[in-house]
Amino acid sequence: MFDGFPTSAFAWFAGLERDNSKAYVTATRDVYDARVRDALEEMLEELTGEFGGHVKMFRQYRDVRFSRDKSPYKTTTYGLLVEPNVSGDGLYAQLSARGLYAGTGYYMMARDQLERYREAVADDRAGPALEEATADAEQAGLDVEGQGLATAPRGYPRGHPRIELLRRKSIVAGRAYSGEDGIDRDAALAHVAGAWRAAEPLNAWLDRHVGPSRLPPEPRGARR
Repeated sequence: MFDGFPTSAFAWFAGLERDNSKAYVTATRDVYDARVRDALEEMLEELTGEFGGHVKMFRQYRDVRFSRDKSPYKTTTYGLLVEPNVSGDGLYAQLSARGLYAGTGYYMMARDQLERYREAVADDRAGPALEEATADAEQAGLDVEGQGLATAPRGYPRGHPRIELLRRKSIVAGRAYSGEDGIDRDAALAHVAGAWRAAEPLNAWLDRHVGPSRLPPEPRGARR
């Protein structure tokens, strides 16, 4: 049963940032297994009772094949609720040395998703509704973030009234909870569920106007 994240969970990440090595992970495997990965998975499993879906946990090992940084381990541990019974392309939670982050949205949209997204943002009926959903998420204490282009996408004017939204290639809303003093069970569950619920209007807009990609995955590094 999920019983929160003690200070040792976040201290484990701080140690990993100082010593990203197999020796460190092997020596602290009991903390990682029980207080980090298992605890995060248990929290997500418990939240399926409210949000549905199923849990997907991600590997701690980094894929270093195409990276100059050859450090073997990610300095975050994260998982998703996949196919939840609410709007969104998955509900995300992450642990790091800084604490517990919960977020959701459309991360790294495929080409067909970007086309639909930009058409909807430019539309004078759909676009203002996204502005409103984004403002509501921020008013609820979420940070709305995402990768974006340095300039306007091709075919759209730089002076468009919603140019900041048009430049986005992803849009994610979430918030963090400090792990400095540990995070007890009730606080962790309330934080994550509250962040996901606050993002529902944004996710509903994305589901309605963008939806899932119908294209095969693109090669790594493909330009959008």
